[in-house]
Amino acid sequence: MASSLKVEGLTKCFGGLVALDNCSMAVQEGTITGLIGPNGAGKTTLFNVITGFYTPEKGRILYNGEAIEALPPHEVFRKGIVRTFQVSRELKNMTVFENLKLVPEAQPGEAFWNAWFRPITVKDHEEKIGRRAEEVMDYIDLARLKDEKARNLSGGQKKLLELGRTMMADPELILLDEPGAGINPTLMKKLSNYIMNLKEEQGITFMLIEHDMDLVMKLCDPIVVLSNGKKLMEGTAAEVQKDEEVLDAYLGR
Repeated sequence: MASSLKVEGLTKCFGGLVALDNCSMAVQEGTITGLIGPNGAGKTTLFNVITGFYTPEKGRILYNGEAIEALPPHEVFRKGIVRTFQVSRELKNMTVFENLKLVPEAQPGEAFWNAWFRPITVKDHEEKIGRRAEEVMDYIDLARLKDEKARNLSGGQKKLLELGRTMMADPELILLDEPGAGINPTLMKKLSNYIMNLKEEQGITFMLIEHDMDLVMKLCDPIVVLSNGKKLMEGTAAEVQKDEEVLDAYLGR
């Protein structure tokens, strides 16, 4: 199976702090790859570098064979890589429906002259996006909250909305940063089922950072363990749980 994403020798420093230290790993197409490690291991920094929020001092990021380490976030987004954040970044004063409809890029209605000279094109495109948003809301079970302001959603519902926003971008690779944080067990089960179904039904590749080991062990294969800014090991859930170096680093033994 070809590597969808390959990280080679990434180094990222913040002053005297080395957040990523010659870090290398690969995410295989069609997998749900887990990324775990103790606090400060460099997990979120790795996501930020992959998605163009930070520029590495050294190293390469290859996506489908193309170097992307120098691209800004909007260009990475256009390559089909989207992400969520530890703290949900929904547009609080807009409805669930509006949050979803805003995601697709280059909408004809964004150019004011189109409203004057191409009104049918604008209308058709908006209706198409609206239908897609309806489908996504149905999929993530938020249709009943279509007109609810995002600020009024529960923590778990905001996580579902975050997932829905990534779906509106028609992604190839989704990076999930602690999707299970603050979610009750019922919504956690729903979220894990959505992720698994998106992988199996739509062929979306996932990489997720998560501290909930039950979720990681259930969903992810392989699991990559990061420690001190570099890959400590990679393996199945069973292999990770038995690895002495992982126990030492992750459990502080």
